Amino acid sequence: MRADDVYLAGVGTHLPPAVTTEHAVAEGWYDQADRAASGFESVLVAGDVPAPDMAVDAARKALAMAGIPGEDFGALVHSTTYHQGPDGWSAPHYVLRETVNRPISAIELRQGCVGMIAGLELAVHRLTADHEADAVLLTTSDNFSAPIVDRWRAAKLFLLADGGAAAVVSRRGGFAKVLSVAAYSNPGMEELHRGGEDLFPPGITRGVSLNFEERSDHWRDQWAKGVAPPMGHLGECVAGAAEKALADAGIGMEKIARVCHVGFARGPLHAIYLDALDIDADRGSWEITRRTGHVGAADPFIGLEHLWRTGAVVPGDHVMLIANAPGMEAGCAVLEIVAPYRATSAETDEE
Repeated sequence: MRADDVYLAGVGTHLPPAVTTEHAVAEGWYDQADRAASGFESVLVAGDVPAPDMAVDAARKALAMAGIPGEDFGALVHSTTYHQGPDGWSAPHYVLRETVNRPISAIELRQGCVGMIAGLELAVHRLTADHEADAVLLTTSDNFSAPIVDRWRAAKLFLLADGGAAAVVSRRGGFAKVLSVAAYSNPGMEELHRGGEDLFPPGITRGVSLNFEERSDHWRDQWAKGVAPPMGHLGECVAGAAEKALADAGIGMEKIARVCHVGFARGPLHAIYLDALDIDADRGSWEITRRTGHVGAADPFIGLEHLWRTGAVVPGDHVMLIANAPGMEAGCAVLEIVAPYRATSAETDEE
């Protein structure tokens, strides 16, 4: 989908303290062989900080940067990958109350780690169709410090990390123009992340942990018994989403200065992202994700903020945001940086 006159007016993140993988190995939490293979240096760990509070902090930073009054917002979209608080409670409305605090729609988008990009697509649709409001607030946050989750061994693809991110999407201008947003899915691969687990009652109600490796083990066992798992490659979804977004933006991959991707371990990052996009790690955001881990749907926006703040991308540069989620699905957005980073007055006061 091509976007017309839609911008990112503000971006913010909440990054908890980092725990080094060296420390995790010393404590017996993480295997040295996995550490060596992954390339991760550290992972962000929030402790007992509620996930929605991290979203609120990130959103306040993005709002301060954007400078758009609350009455000009038409919706809030809060993306999550893990539990946010009490069952039957609305984390999005908590974030809404603590930020723009307006009587507008606040929805939770359970689109996995592609959630922020999917939220951006929804925001573009809304701003194109509804001219009564000029902005949409996107937020995301997760805390995997729950006792039932083992962040160090839940997946070989990544290390589960905590944190939050936010972005203000606006028709009024901003630091990055949204050129296009696209998605590509392969629903035939859905069962890979189900791994034979019963749909009801939900596993979390029975004390079943979030563990992707156990689900992969299920399919290894099935393969050994002669039952083939669902076929497909996530890299094909990544390439498909990127091709659609680039075509809609009217540019080729050679025009993309940097790619902000999810926080996968070194091997899977190459196999699923870098090889699919035909780029090297220096053109991606590995320099950031190897120190943060995989912060759910926040990864591409953490990368974007870092690259923009540090001057690694400047006006005229094109940036690709890309992520994937169970389903299998990938989402991609192409941006053009149109303004250099300038610290807000609040940031200047903090310094």
